[in-house]
Amino acid sequence: MPSPSLFGVTPGALTLALAIALVASLLLKFWLASRQIRHVAQHRDAVPPDFAASVPLAAHQKAAAYTIARARFGLLNLAFSAALLMGWTLLGGLDLLNGWVLQLAEHLPADWRAMGYQLLLLTAFVLIGGVLDLPWEAYSTFRIEQAFGFNRTSVQTYVADLFKGLLLGALLGLPLAALILWLMQVAGPRWWLWAWGVWTGFQLLLMLLYPTVIAPLFNKFTPLADEALKARVEALMQRCGFASKGLFVMDGSKRSAHGNAFFSGFGPAKRVVFFDTLLSKLQPGEVEAVLAHELGHFKHKHITKRMAWMFAASLGGFALLGWLASWPGFYLGLGVQPNLGAPNDALALLLFLMVVPVFGFFVTPIFAQLSRRDEFQADAFACTHARSQDLRSALLKLHEDNAGTLTPDPVYASFYYSHPPASERLGALPGATAGATA
Repeated sequence: MPSPSLFGVTPGALTLALAIALVASLLLKFWLASRQIRHVAQHRDAVPPDFAASVPLAAHQKAAAYTIARARFGLLNLAFSAALLMGWTLLGGLDLLNGWVLQLAEHLPADWRAMGYQLLLLTAFVLIGGVLDLPWEAYSTFRIEQAFGFNRTSVQTYVADLFKGLLLGALLGLPLAALILWLMQVAGPRWWLWAWGVWTGFQLLLMLLYPTVIAPLFNKFTPLADEALKARVEALMQRCGFASKGLFVMDGSKRSAHGNAFFSGFGPAKRVVFFDTLLSKLQPGEVEAVLAHELGHFKHKHITKRMAWMFAASLGGFALLGWLASWPGFYLGLGVQPNLGAPNDALALLLFLMVVPVFGFFVTPIFAQLSRRDEFQADAFACTHARSQDLRSALLKLHEDNAGTLTPDPVYASFYYSHPPASERLGALPGATAGATA
């Protein structure tokens, strides 16, 4: 089939661009991970001076071993993911799967064969990808997390979560995919604008439904029973001008020893949620300080700004997809023969979702830096509404309990870290030195 260039870009040029971007991103990821492994290993035998009085050497060495183990595992997973992407695209995997699904779709009723074929293709791709990723996820959970004492997920819970996730994905994802595919067919050249509106509305709806409908399918949420802590937290929220639909404790210990606190929901559906593991490790003042940090994100409108960035980026993405989906060279350049007697919209969606992250990886440090800036602002807010000593001791405890390394490679951290390294973060807090105890 003829494949004219689009604004001077030929299918061959697109193939070359993907290959170059994939190799460049893979080399960069390997270089960064290797730096991280070497740097952490070189500093594993001595606690940094600022933390020597508060962090035991054994905890520091455990964090180093955990960081290195995860980084080495990540290198293997990187190589696998890159090979899988090549297999799906330039080596013809998606083209082969598309041919099989087209043959299967011939047995569907004619009046909904086109939509049925596309939903079958999306479903088959997701299921195959999930099966291929499953060993990696299971190894991470039951070998790495287990080895360092973090995993509390039973095989039964893991399998139940897997099936719940599949069912939920089908119930939510398939109708959304069908609506977007329908818009691609009937809404004309500006279909991408309508599709973006649908996707944005869907995301907002999920934020409203998540706290009360989706999250309880996986975890148990109980009202905070500690009346003294509840009074303290409610007083903090009142001082900060924040209202929520309640304070809840989540059974995070069912799956992991890691602790956290977060807000879930959107608008009037916001909830304050504490992991039970967090409450078991922190004193009331430390819990208050951690929550004040989270409130700082809302007061500085970090959540709203991130949502705005996400929606703006998705608008650009839908517009780019609208531009590429009608160009035969987009498919040919990525190893897929476009359909002649069936719609290509599902193929376009899959190719786009696979390829865009390869090019988007190179802007990772920009968003990481913006996120670290937000964390510093939230910490500063917390220190004006809670004791800085409590925030410092809470962060130290969480850092130790989560086996976060105190000595990350500076280049690696600046590229990836969404939170400042502990030395920078604690050093920026008012009061004593970074490693001082409360």
